[in-house]
Amino acid sequence: LRAILEADTNAVDIAFFEEDPFSLDELARERGVTAVIDCGVAPGMSNILTMHGVSRLDSAHTALTYVGGLPEVRRWPYEYAAVFSPIDVIAEYTRPARYVENGQTVVRPALSDPELMEFPGVGTLEAFNTDGLRTLLVTMPHIPNMKEKTLRYPGHIAKMEVLREAGFFATEPVMVDGREVRPLDVTAQLLFPAWKLEPGEGDLTVMQILVEGEKDGRRLRYTYDLLDRFDHDLGITSMARTTGYTATMAVRLLAAGLYTEPGITPPEYLGRVPGCVPFLLEGLARRGVEYRESLEFLS
Repeated sequence: LRAILEADTNAVDIAFFEEDPFSLDELARERGVTAVIDCGVAPGMSNILTMHGVSRLDSAHTALTYVGGLPEVRRWPYEYAAVFSPIDVIAEYTRPARYVENGQTVVRPALSDPELMEFPGVGTLEAFNTDGLRTLLVTMPHIPNMKEKTLRYPGHIAKMEVLREAGFFATEPVMVDGREVRPLDVTAQLLFPAWKLEPGEGDLTVMQILVEGEKDGRRLRYTYDLLDRFDHDLGITSMARTTGYTATMAVRLLAAGLYTEPGITPPEYLGRVPGCVPFLLEGLARRGVEYRESLEFLS
């Protein structure tokens, strides 16, 4: 990303890197270019719609995201399929989860605080803490309660906890027959074929974003729901559709001149600029990725 900015080029990035993206903000501003980072489905549209909901309230007190990519066909024992690197998936089960509770940043183990939730068209899923808030922790400090949870079919948490606690996700090498081996590398190699979609099988992406707060003295909740499925006609996974099309619509948004602010732009910044959210949602809908908005008055 640094090299792209030094080449005086705008960028839309879906890479998940651990470095602080804002460390490149000064460089981007000096070059007069825009870099929209983390611009996939989650992080990405989850951030954009969170900010969109917050911007429509006088004050917001809660922002929650539930999201998961799942196989349409549940096959024993994992009832899961990964359409990207298993090591990246495993990171969701090991990296401590940061969230905000009563105005304080809290760190909890991954896979913690399980809860069962019902989603139309999918059924019962289990949600657990993951470290997915990313830039929201920095850009939206005024919201006292924020959390992201990952969704899986029921029973998946227990299986992953067993593997984690037994050391199969460890990155420190162990000696095996006189050779150093990282348990994580072996586990990833074993899980990759087990988590691969079989020919003819598809995946789905489910996400729900809830933003609660007050408007004109009334408590209300905005909810944004997504249920997207594998495109069997084109052979495109739902994860590729929901992630890739978000990124390409953001590219089109920059090309159309709807967002021109130089610097590092986390996706939530797009959610506060008039015209950006309708442009993104309409473009995604034309590609079959449809978000449904609902409004509920709580008092």
